[in-house]
Amino acid sequence: MVRWQGKLDAMSETPRVRLSSISSRAWEHPADRGALVALRKLRGFDVILKQLSGFLNERAIRMLLLGSAVRADERQFARVYRLYREAGEALDAGPLPELFIRADPIINAMAIGLDKPVIVLNSGLVDVMDDDELRFVLGHELGHVLSGHAVYRTMLGVLLALSNTALIIPFGALGVRALVAALLEWQRKSELSGDRAGLLAGQQPEAALRAHMKMASGGKIDELDAEAFLAQAVEYQANDDVRDVLLRVLMVETMTHPFAVVRAGDLDRWVASGGYRAILDGDYPRREDDAAASMSAEAAAAARHYSEEFARFDESLGRIFSDLGHGLGQARDWLADRIRGFTDSGRPGGDDRRRSDPQGW
Repeated sequence: MVRWQGKLDAMSETPRVRLSSISSRAWEHPADRGALVALRKLRGFDVILKQLSGFLNERAIRMLLLGSAVRADERQFARVYRLYREAGEALDAGPLPELFIRADPIINAMAIGLDKPVIVLNSGLVDVMDDDELRFVLGHELGHVLSGHAVYRTMLGVLLALSNTALIIPFGALGVRALVAALLEWQRKSELSGDRAGLLAGQQPEAALRAHMKMASGGKIDELDAEAFLAQAVEYQANDDVRDVLLRVLMVETMTHPFAVVRAGDLDRWVASGGYRAILDGDYPRREDDAAASMSAEAAAAARHYSEEFARFDESLGRIFSDLGHGLGQARDWLADRIRGFTDSGRPGGDDRRRSDPQGW
């Protein structure tokens, strides 16, 4: 765990490193990256998805934002726009998608669109985040755009829209639900990717942690403690009781985002692993090499991640059955002992002392 004491309110004066030509593969979570590389290898897949975008009228969404929200630029929400440009410069993002701020008290942000994605911040988020935290959030959403998540999430949206139709098809609902569940699992992992992009954009781990703490607490951070907050994440993941493992799976099955505490813990582990520092030191994949990215290598990385998760589950399950077997063995011995005691006491010449022994039952 990264030590935060005395750092949570620190404002770094260190200039941000410009990560020239950084590929989105640098920040994509292994499970997210493996799926994305596989999808990118499917020739024409993006075209097919964009044809399905009739379910999402992109022009209508932009017109709605133009009419009901405020587009950030040098004249409107200039502070937010400056932070947005700084996040884009750190990620070497090039031309930035349009940025809108809409009136909504919920602490949230999103990146939407296919051909021309836009980023939307809720006013509730802008109100509670300081400059460093906002830079992290803006980098998170920009990371979604640069990874192409908006395109691939369209598939999930279409499947969710069609899921009711599948109910009338024999065995159709089961297949659709399985696919939706898989895509939701991928989408949750893509949020972890977005967090890594946000950290690379802001380059202040303490600000990223504060942002997660504010998301979890509704913006209240004065009474929170960074180490206690991260300890929650450790406790959430460390409990290997099979019942808790199953509960963790079931609780998030239909969720698009991981819990804020879990996200903070995952980002903290990434920093502690040295992956974040290695990227700042220049050790990261470049965009010019994206076309040559090995699908098998990325799939293997994703497989390793899930193998570790399943190994923990198997170990927990094995321990449960081991304890169950031990308990059954004790019960068998206890029952055999009781039966022997009963038959011995009822047999001529048997030991009648058992009958009066209060601990015999």
